[in-house]
Amino acid sequence: MSDDLVIAVDNATVTRNGNHLIRSVSWQVELDERWVILGPNGAGKTTLLNLAGARMHPSSGTVTVLGERLGRTNVAELKTRVGFSSNALRLPFEETARDVVLTASWAVVGRYREAYDTMDEGRALALLDQLGVAPLADRVYGTLSEGERKRVQIARALMTDPELLLLDEPSAGLDLGAREDLVRRLAELAADPDAPATVLVTHHVEEIPPGFTHAMLMRDGGVVAQGLVHDTITAENLSKTFGLPLTLTTVDGRFHAQSS
Repeated sequence: MSDDLVIAVDNATVTRNGNHLIRSVSWQVELDERWVILGPNGAGKTTLLNLAGARMHPSSGTVTVLGERLGRTNVAELKTRVGFSSNALRLPFEETARDVVLTASWAVVGRYREAYDTMDEGRALALLDQLGVAPLADRVYGTLSEGERKRVQIARALMTDPELLLLDEPSAGLDLGAREDLVRRLAELAADPDAPATVLVTHHVEEIPPGFTHAMLMRDGGVVAQGLVHDTITAENLSKTFGLPLTLTTVDGRFHAQSS
């Protein structure tokens, strides 16, 4: 496997209770790539992201993450090399935003007796600042708005300087202003040559940040199309993916879709 290959999925199928959550999916992500996975509810997007995050094993086929093949490696150690942001990760509402980010250093949820040095503290604050929520560092996480919590989650995912960053619907539930602010910050992250390889899951083309390089469109657990983002995100492919005729426009690197 190439040193530049961070994800290699080969003919993977995930089956639960006789249902295929994904079926016969093959996919590769390289070191400097930023991917978006797009599709309707039930398409298999989050299942594929969980495979890439070593949070699930395939029923058949193979998945290799950061050179480690699932089923033949220590998954706990592998997870420390992957930044994962998802609403499925239950973070303590009673802790401060700073501690929510800081505890990622020990790969724990909830502060206990672990010790942190000034370097850890500084990195946590720098990441909160990068995501625009540094003034909220001492606020209780549960009192933050949905958009503020999403940005704290991403800061936490970046805390360990991961080799791979996985973002599961980071814009879900946000109002227009919060969504646009987050998309802008993700575009800045995508443009950073030192940022990790990134995979973002979404339902909406409007949430794809400029600078993302590749896309995969999924429907019913399978791949409709994948490749370079502007070759893949087309009206024809989107219409197949969402099951209705769609038109697509692009303005300043942002996609906009509507029914035709």
